[in-house]
Amino acid sequence: MTPDDLILIPGGEFLMGQDDGRDEERPAHRVQVAPFRLCRFQVTNDDFAAFRQLNHCVGALPVTSVNWFDAMDYCAWLSNVWQIPLRLPTEAEWEFAARGGLEQKLYPWGDDPVTTRASYAARWREGPEPVATSLPNGFGLYDMCENVHEWCSDWYDPRYYAVSPAENPQGPTAGTRKSSRGGAWRHHIKIARCAARSSIPPDFRYADYGFRIAASPHGPAGHQK
Repeated sequence: MTPDDLILIPGGEFLMGQDDGRDEERPAHRVQVAPFRLCRFQVTNDDFAAFRQLNHCVGALPVTSVNWFDAMDYCAWLSNVWQIPLRLPTEAEWEFAARGGLEQKLYPWGDDPVTTRASYAARWREGPEPVATSLPNGFGLYDMCENVHEWCSDWYDPRYYAVSPAENPQGPTAGTRKSSRGGAWRHHIKIARCAARSSIPPDFRYADYGFRIAASPHGPAGHQK
């Protein structure tokens, strides 16, 4: 993973949530998201190894069993290494990016069932797959809605959509659980809908929780991609 893997997401208005989804996904509401950058890959064990000062590992599997504080610490550490302010995406940014420019489709590729995803039945038998082994979405992002849950920056409130601001929502100001998005290898259905929300306490570490990094749309020269 390098700074060039931070894909520019153009921002724009989209319909966040799903009125016929779960209670916490309602009401679907128009949200304006400012441009930002999101890593095309989930953070891998290789990426995280230097931060942990462990032996270099192989396989490009997404890092898992990291809690929200671990992810935040990694963002702070890599910010110093790359000299770019890095962070976790908000829920709104994540969902906008996951949709890949498609309006109100169930999945990053459209409405076709998850079982139509290439090799779906053979994947995720005992753990996550190496990153970028499925086709990317319309923004060039890999593994959105699949492989591992991804931490977001927001505190979680199942009723937040009823009071969410229309422009760049950041989530509640406080809470007991942090938001996460995406599907996970441990679930019976391995790929989540774009609108699906999840959450756990920020100090929990699970074998199907990872993250990817985000940044502002502008950075040092040579890192505008």
